Amino acid sequence: MIVRIVQMTFKQEHIALFISIFKNSKHKIESMEGCLNVELLQDKKEKNIFFTYSHWEGEENLHHYRKSEIFSEIWPKTKALFLKDAAVWTTEIKG
Repeated sequence: MIVRIVQMTFKQEHIALFISIFKNSKHKIESMEGCLNVELLQDKKEKNIFFTYSHWEGEENLHHYRKSEIFSEIWPKTKALFLKDAAVWTTEIKG
């Protein structure tokens, strides 16, 4: 199992729009084969910094999602709201 963590920093004026995009997309992402769950986290101090935290059965499932129509609908809309580029980590649970 892998955990994908994506850190995104948004322009202040786009926070509500991003949250709406995420809420409308969450079930689509979780319906992808191999996606066990996806959560949205917000930094406690810097309210324009968010993280998606998703569990996947394997990297091939994540790769399939990143090549999917769903991703191609969600990511460009989200990326357009960024203040700066996203930071991304693909990790494995070790304990």
